[in-house]
Amino acid sequence: MVFDWYYVTIQSLENLWEAFLGFIPLLIGAIIVFVIGWFISVGVGKLVTEVLKRIKFNQIFEKGNWDEAMAKADIKVDASGFIGGIVKWVMVIVFLLAAVEILGFSEFAYFLQKVLAYLPNVIVAALIFVVTVILVDIVEKIVRATVESIKVGYGAMVSAVIKWSIWIFAILAILHQLGIAKPFMETLFTGLVALLVISFGIAFGLGGKEVAAEILQDVKKKLKD
Repeated sequence: MVFDWYYVTIQSLENLWEAFLGFIPLLIGAIIVFVIGWFISVGVGKLVTEVLKRIKFNQIFEKGNWDEAMAKADIKVDASGFIGGIVKWVMVIVFLLAAVEILGFSEFAYFLQKVLAYLPNVIVAALIFVVTVILVDIVEKIVRATVESIKVGYGAMVSAVIKWSIWIFAILAILHQLGIAKPFMETLFTGLVALLVISFGIAFGLGGKEVAAEILQDVKKKLKD
């Protein structure tokens, strides 16, 4: 009886040791792959950032509200660094996935695959944000210049309304792209549109009609002049 217990214990320890010895080469290989991948990812990210800076990519955003938007998001990085950072972390996840698959951690590998599958949504959302930064600045300036060119004193208000309208729809589009509470976002979007329509109707019903008529009359006079 004692001999059987001793034999089973020794056999279990031997099996554990053999499994550990067999796991060491896999662990070393996974570490090497990830470390090499990390340096490659960092290098490529820096290269992309430097190339974008050399082709004056940041200047596209200097006239816009990039710094202001990044400050609101508590992110201290320029446009080139932002793109370079995305490239870096995508490559890091790819190499980490390779290392995990070497180790045979199927569940963790599945999770990383899901992360990689989700990354295109993040990239598209980032592109929406970048385009919005550029679009808001251009549209705001065009609207203000157009309204002020006909000597109407509502340029700042009109441009502000258009600016925040674009940002609201952009934020909703980003959240939808990221898949954050899609049913809620769709309901919120429908509600915002309905609210704008109702507010517009109430404004006209409560006297806004006269104000709008005055504005249009003012614009008409300026155009004739």
